[in-house]
Amino acid sequence: MSATANIEASAATAVDAEMVANDVRTRIQRSDLAPGEWLREARLCSEFGVGRSIVRRALRILADDGLVEIEENRGARVMGTSVEEVFDLYEVRAALYGLAARFACLRGSDAAIQQILRDIDGLFDDTAAKKPAEQLIATSEAIFSQMAGFASVDAQRMIEAIRRKTRFHFSYAALALDSGPGPFDHWRRVREALVRRDANEASQAARDILYYMQGEVARIMLAHGSRVREDASPPAARPAPGRTANRGRA
Repeated sequence: MSATANIEASAATAVDAEMVANDVRTRIQRSDLAPGEWLREARLCSEFGVGRSIVRRALRILADDGLVEIEENRGARVMGTSVEEVFDLYEVRAALYGLAARFACLRGSDAAIQQILRDIDGLFDDTAAKKPAEQLIATSEAIFSQMAGFASVDAQRMIEAIRRKTRFHFSYAALALDSGPGPFDHWRRVREALVRRDANEASQAARDILYYMQGEVARIMLAHGSRVREDASPPAARPAPGRTANRGRA
């Protein structure tokens, strides 16, 4: 097989594995696959009409996401995620997204900032038009991706890694947007800070977006019966912005 054919075959395998992983990920989101349930390679191969190498790659993707645990000589099983684990992931995500907003203020060109402002306005328009929560989340993530583009390569990799590990609970994030006022006042603060090139305020407002979602997702997970670690109490709600003595500006 030629080098070109090898590259094309590898690309096809990667796409197929991602498709299998996405399908299984969705089932875990919907609780069609319960924590502790084994994902048998033979059954997945038969179901998707693919070889074992593709299924194994898909399971490794899910293991990287923290959705499955691969045990040597036994296979892969669905992991149960605690509220604390998701809460902690949001804490890290908030820090990284604050970093992205800060660097956008410090390093973004005027043209780039204007594009981000237009996209934030589009998010507000979609919210007013009551577009689906999944669409609002996708738009929000796209805006953060634009801001993250001004961070270092290492920071961008960390942001992508934390996103990958939190993809599985986007269904809870959608419920949070549907059931409450949403984080859009914080988005307005981000917009105003970008206009002023106020890096500290942009960073804090971006973190507050994630802190809002952190509290709402934890609340909804608890309401849906998600487990809490036996050695820990449920996460305490973060005080509303402006009500603490030290807001910890970056």
